[in-house]
Amino acid sequence: MDVLLQPFAFEFFRNGTVAAVLVGALCGAIGVYIVLRGMSYIGHGLSHAVFGGAVVAYVMSINFYLGAGLWGFLAALLINATVRRARVNPDAAIGVVTTASFAVGVALISRYRNFTRSFDAALFGNVLGVTPQDVAVVAGVTVLVALALFFNYKRLLFATFDPEVAGVYGVPTGWMDTLFALILAATIIASMQILGVTMIAAAIVVPAITARLLTDSFDRMLLFSTLFGALTGFAGMYLSFYVDVSSGATVVLLQAALFGLTLAVVAKRRSLAQRLVHTHV
Repeated sequence: MDVLLQPFAFEFFRNGTVAAVLVGALCGAIGVYIVLRGMSYIGHGLSHAVFGGAVVAYVMSINFYLGAGLWGFLAALLINATVRRARVNPDAAIGVVTTASFAVGVALISRYRNFTRSFDAALFGNVLGVTPQDVAVVAGVTVLVALALFFNYKRLLFATFDPEVAGVYGVPTGWMDTLFALILAATIIASMQILGVTMIAAAIVVPAITARLLTDSFDRMLLFSTLFGALTGFAGMYLSFYVDVSSGATVVLLQAALFGLTLAVVAKRRSLAQRLVHTHV
């Protein structure tokens, strides 16, 4: 028993585990909306855009969360505006805006060569650097996002499934897109320290896709995805302590394994169901 509880003797592990569970649940919940909107690429792209904002914040000596969050929010708004006004394909708009933003960060890093460790932490996560203040930020973002989703549940749901009809029925789709952009940017900022830029997209999309395999109900999909994210966040942190592998990579690998297992089980059930149908026919 002492061996199993050994990791919790370290403060960094306790902080990292709480943050990983909250981030996993947060990414899982947001991922449902992302997947159903058919915008899985935006999680990958916006995380790179936020990285550019984080570097700019560092260079300008301003608060990391403020600078990166504002940059990511503006990038998401710019993507939405480009898609609506220029009638550009969403993937193309995401690619242009986020790649340019990431390039800004890389250019500044090549110009100011004094924060290589910060660069690595932003790309791959750094659970050793999670402080109680970081945990408080993640917890605050989680609560605010949960409240935003709760009070705008029906409007966001309507805008997600059929934005054109939603507008006809009086749903302010423009404001809903703005709110969702803010929620997504906040989620990515909260996740960077744990998962890193390179892993956030997978943590957002994989739990939601796994949940989608199990149910057609939006409510259950939201619940399953949130639970999958939280559980793999905890298990990934715990396992990474013993195998000495990046926590972000471990979390994503567990999520991928869960997806593969779910896919195999669902495929097996469908095969058996088809056989039963043919047998009775």
